[in-house]
Amino acid sequence: MTESTEGRAEDNGRVYQSRGDQHITEHHHHGPPGAPAGTAPDSVRRPAVGRAPVVLRDRLELMTRLRTAVEEGGADQVFVLHGLGGCGKTAVASEVFRMATVERGRIGLWVNAPDLSSLRAGMLAVAADRGASEGELTAARNGLRAAADLVWDRLDRSCQPWLLVIDNADDPAILREGNWLRTSPSGITLVTTRQVASHWWPGATLHHVGVLPREDAAQVLCDLAPERGTPEEAAEIADRLGRLPLALTLAGGYLAHQVISPWSMAEYGRALDRGGEVDSIDLLDQGAAYSGADPSRHLASTTWELSLDALHAQGLPEATALVRLLSCWSHNPLPLQLLTGPGIDTVVSRARVESALRGLLDHSLTRLAPGPPRCLRTHGVLLESIARSTPAGLRDALVSTAAALLLPVMPMTSRPWTREDPPLAPYVPHTMALLRRATQWAGVGRPAVARVLECTLRLAVALHRSGDYASALSVAQEAVTYGTQALGANHPAVIAVRQRSGRSLYRLGRYEEAEAVHRLALTDCTAVFGANGVETLESCMGLSPLLAWVLDQKDAAAALVRRAVEGRTAALGAAHPSTLIARAYLMEFTAGPESDPSSGAELLLDCHRTVGPGHALDAELNVSFALIASGRQARALSHVDTVVAGFERTHGRDHPRTLAARALRSRALGETGRIDEAVAEAERVADSRARVLGASHPWTRWSQERLGEWQRARQAQLPGDQPSGETE
Repeated sequence: MTESTEGRAEDNGRVYQSRGDQHITEHHHHGPPGAPAGTAPDSVRRPAVGRAPVVLRDRLELMTRLRTAVEEGGADQVFVLHGLGGCGKTAVASEVFRMATVERGRIGLWVNAPDLSSLRAGMLAVAADRGASEGELTAARNGLRAAADLVWDRLDRSCQPWLLVIDNADDPAILREGNWLRTSPSGITLVTTRQVASHWWPGATLHHVGVLPREDAAQVLCDLAPERGTPEEAAEIADRLGRLPLALTLAGGYLAHQVISPWSMAEYGRALDRGGEVDSIDLLDQGAAYSGADPSRHLASTTWELSLDALHAQGLPEATALVRLLSCWSHNPLPLQLLTGPGIDTVVSRARVESALRGLLDHSLTRLAPGPPRCLRTHGVLLESIARSTPAGLRDALVSTAAALLLPVMPMTSRPWTREDPPLAPYVPHTMALLRRATQWAGVGRPAVARVLECTLRLAVALHRSGDYASALSVAQEAVTYGTQALGANHPAVIAVRQRSGRSLYRLGRYEEAEAVHRLALTDCTAVFGANGVETLESCMGLSPLLAWVLDQKDAAAALVRRAVEGRTAALGAAHPSTLIARAYLMEFTAGPESDPSSGAELLLDCHRTVGPGHALDAELNVSFALIASGRQARALSHVDTVVAGFERTHGRDHPRTLAARALRSRALGETGRIDEAVAEAERVADSRARVLGASHPWTRWSQERLGEWQRARQAQLPGDQPSGETE
């Protein structure tokens, strides 16, 4: 052959050239393009875990089911353990593996499957363990033989029963596409995954793995660091960490391996509670230095990023934005209604919220909680980790959006006569978590913080209206603390919650504290906003009940309220709800024998026109008091009866407002000669106030004194003394 030859090939093609005869035999198996060969694991006979628990705590029901399957010679079964990253799925699988191999004599096989390369290499190592020849393995690695078929052929032909664990199978698509997950008459397969969607696991038995019960969670810490504290101290840390096994393991590792200045559990707990002073996620991660494990799955700062990266690769980058929004709120159940507001568009398009949420649910990053209302529940450590990694440039928009979504469910403070407030208990922890996040996150602007303070103000007002004065005070005082740090004590939003805390202190009978709060607020408002500023007039209103009923300075109280009436009338009009409140206060503080009944009728008429009869009950109560003070008890009684019925319908029989109305009714009854009815009413008020407010509350003691007076009057058939009034 003298002439030259040329050849060309593309992709997987080959060119063969020869000067003589050539005989070529090729066998082709076309696997998925780019299928990686992977590196064989060091062992498939040992669990690939960083640090197995000293003792597997809790999981009794789950372990009983799995033990039964293993002990009864189970086969042709697939069990899937699913749950949030860090909840202990691998620990359960490791214990089942130990039980199957040590106690039941099964062959144990362990494959780590976070990606296709690791899965393929591990499963081929399983085939080798079960007798596959080197030629068969080489053909499978080179795509000349179906790798999954080889593995399951060898597993089916195993002469010994086996347990196969496929760990970290968080992308079930790679199992399905290669048909890597099957059943076999020779053994049981156990899969761990964050992917909860049942359509990925047809025919499998699914088991959710969640956080630990309190006692078992505390015992995990005691197992790891037995010399560092008491079981109760461990339980407190466990509560702070949401009883998540990963977090408990990290905390226990940190405590157990300190050398120079070892902390006690109490000291560790105090560090976690220091909020912005200590990065709780960084503190947890320091415990991972002793785990010997892959940090991507065993650090609180990164383990959930794996799931978010997977969602991004699946075309759901909105899932990351949504979980960042969730990190603004609390780990408590979050009503799903909150995610339906139009304000969410600034973070996630409303058209994509459903798919983003579905992605988070499928990857166990959050869970649905039964209602009503239907809620989401996201683990607190996960939320802290996400918040920590959120870029500073996104935080202001996230906080503003979280506040915008909360505000519509909070009752407006500008209409103080509205009493049909929606149930707010589900939103309390989320409002307070948002407050802490907004004031501790770098990059959140003052306007966003002010909007969050508006949420806390509305919440405090609503709790106060419901009669839960202690909770209202707690909300207001926390808002004052964080708001002052972020905006200063004299910012209008901070002033508003300072005033609200004073009102709650008064209702709780803590008069000296209430007076100090109101006097300081009045001084600051006058200096900053002027004598007739809206904020200043509100402080006048807040201080006035203390002057009238505690310090017996009714003239001074009336002067402050008269100032508020004039200022609000000039700024808002005589029939504005805020002006009506001030007019009702003034009627109460100036009540006496010379009171003009026509002024009360005029006030009620304006209230009915502006807010409706059902919302004018407070004003009608004060009109009743003025009528009694002017000697018109019989006329007052019909008004009081209306107020009592209205308050019972709106607030319930034991609400402080209802009891105040009944106390006035007792007086009206007694002063019209109906002593027995007055005593019965006074007994009801005294008993209810002792139960609701406590035996030491000033109103309880006052009620008991009035009861004694009416009881003595009944014995002597003499009327009792006129009681002093009450106001908000």
